[in-house]
Amino acid sequence: KASATATVRDFDPISGSIPATKVEITVSCRNLLDRDTFSKSDPCKFSFGRTEVIDNTLNPDFVRKYILDYFFEEKQNLRFDVYDIDSKSPDLAKHDFLGQVFCTLGEIVGSPASRLEKPLGGIPGKKCGTVILSAEELGNCRDYATMQFCANKLDKKDFFGKSDPFMVFYRSNEDGTFTICHKTEVVKNTLNPVWEPFSIPVRALCNGDYDRTIKVEVYDWDRDGSHDFIGEFTTSFKELCRGQNQLNVYEVINLLGPFFPSQVSLLSFMTLTSLFLKGNPSQSTSLHYMNPYQMNAYAMALKAVGEIIQDYDSDKMFPALGFGAKLPPDWRVSHEFPLNGNVDNPYCNGMEGILEAYHQSLKTVQLYGPTNFAPVVNHVARYAAAVQDGSQYFVLLIITDGVISDMAQTKEAIVNAAKLPMSIIIVGVGQAEFDAMVELDGDDVRISSRGKVAERDIVQFVPFRDYMDRTGNHVLSMARLAKDVLAEIPDQLISYMKSRAIKPNPVPVYSPSDEPPTNPV
Repeated sequence: KASATATVRDFDPISGSIPATKVEITVSCRNLLDRDTFSKSDPCKFSFGRTEVIDNTLNPDFVRKYILDYFFEEKQNLRFDVYDIDSKSPDLAKHDFLGQVFCTLGEIVGSPASRLEKPLGGIPGKKCGTVILSAEELGNCRDYATMQFCANKLDKKDFFGKSDPFMVFYRSNEDGTFTICHKTEVVKNTLNPVWEPFSIPVRALCNGDYDRTIKVEVYDWDRDGSHDFIGEFTTSFKELCRGQNQLNVYEVINLLGPFFPSQVSLLSFMTLTSLFLKGNPSQSTSLHYMNPYQMNAYAMALKAVGEIIQDYDSDKMFPALGFGAKLPPDWRVSHEFPLNGNVDNPYCNGMEGILEAYHQSLKTVQLYGPTNFAPVVNHVARYAAAVQDGSQYFVLLIITDGVISDMAQTKEAIVNAAKLPMSIIIVGVGQAEFDAMVELDGDDVRISSRGKVAERDIVQFVPFRDYMDRTGNHVLSMARLAKDVLAEIPDQLISYMKSRAIKPNPVPVYSPSDEPPTNPV
């Protein structure tokens, strides 16, 4: 599994220049070294944190992007390191190095069609393949599109069973090429799939140009990575905006094979501004959708992580707060409200109590933007500040769709909280870009605010979508999520205790007299 890391210089808001524009960098690799004995490498890349893993291919096209401030007048150095990731370990030393490439952001932007192809190096005597870097200036569009598709009578590609179809979306570029922007999940063993609704930034889909061609390819998933091409069709954002009707039923065409009458249909389409992305919980397109048959991603993440950490709380009473909603009776926006509705006592009894309060709050509040993190971070920090003798340690779990409206204030809150006995876990749900959450994680660059660097790394971020098991085994997925999301907590706790020279209490000496008397049989 290959990966790449990008490093750019920090931007100083006081002495630095005002960025001329934001650019989106798309990364692809070709002809990577094959370091796996029995299969091809499974590439993924790193940029301010890990992005997706692409199984069994030496020619990966990564969906997730790098969004960078571009300064025309400055040299902005980039480095991409590529690895073959063979385990869940975050330690790069445990993975196979596939090569590296150095360039500047100006090189990419200044290349013909803003597309730079450079050979990977770093392994003497080996041809390591190439990295393709494409840049596009981002428009100012902040909208999100939420849509859902189904297909009918897809071409059967598997000899012994039906197909396992998924779709890949591409936006067109000015030079006639296409850039990958979204992959759906795989729907197993069917020729008539109904894919889950997904949300995507409009600028990722068409960069605000509603007439720009959007190409969609349909594949039959294969375990070895040699996915069978079923066919493709083209559309545009303007066409999709028409919603579900006969005009948004598309013939799936394969020009290299015999004609097969397959169709893909748009089931629903909605455009939302980023301020109101959370949506109506009664609608299936909302991340908070209350499905009577299955927990939504918020509830699943809460249950997975909460059931582990609750074992370390003696009374199992947890304060649960919401942010980004209008509250009755005056419907003012709040970023620090008790999920159980009790301002004087926001504590819930165990995970079941929190889940019950969460579901009840969805029925009583109106989800609303903007989305501010700082109030809840500061809320927990006030508790932690009152108990700094090592007797208590606080863990704040934030479950979010990735939209954040108070980045500067949140950074400041985290830098201040790093001095306190607390850690922050962030689980990102949905299909949005999580660049801001990765930045808050601080694994690559320690978070700072007003020139002050955080004393400790106290934030751990994971995207929920990386833990959705392809077989639908949510139990396995949630176990993996809990393991990875809690991996850094012990070290963070110990780092606080050591920094304050707090030593563990002595182990109580056992005495037989401590045993309660037993009745003879």
